[in-house]
Amino acid sequence: MTAICIYMGSRDGHHGCWRELAEAVGREIGRRGWRLIYGGGSTGLMGRCADAVLAAGGRVTGIIPGQLVEREVAHRGLSELIEVPDMHTRKAQMAERADAFVVLPGGIGTLEEFFETWTWQYLGLHDKRLGLLQAHDFFTPLLQFLDTTVDAGFLNHQTRQRLIVEHDPVTLLDRLITTETGMTSR
Repeated sequence: MTAICIYMGSRDGHHGCWRELAEAVGREIGRRGWRLIYGGGSTGLMGRCADAVLAAGGRVTGIIPGQLVEREVAHRGLSELIEVPDMHTRKAQMAERADAFVVLPGGIGTLEEFFETWTWQYLGLHDKRLGLLQAHDFFTPLLQFLDTTVDAGFLNHQTRQRLIVEHDPVTLLDRLITTETGMTSR
């Protein structure tokens, strides 16, 4: 395991706990000598996590569409910044370069990336681990909804179980290394 793709907000959120969370994840990735793969922005949780990885001695690859370079204020201090033509290319390159995925708090873009990556896993387009960092109960309503989709027969129990959920960054990153992810029946 050397490259972790993280989907997270380009905003800080209203509470300092989200900023602290992004920085803690970044420090742990850097401490482990792993590479962060992310959306390339310098703002919000994205920028904080990237800065923490770099400060801890890790490497960071940002992948950002040209039209978002100014809007997201592209992070110019990364190990590698890749400008791509569009969001589809961005997501494909992030997924290709990553060994696993982590989801932190964020908005609709974060959720869209999470669900697309999970759908690709479900369809067998990749067999990489996917983890949700459930710190401060941010994802509780989403997890309840996912359990409802299982109960209603719209999501297979095995698919739901493949989503790794942890409250602590260290535990989540450890599980990304040790959890088996063999494809199950859908």
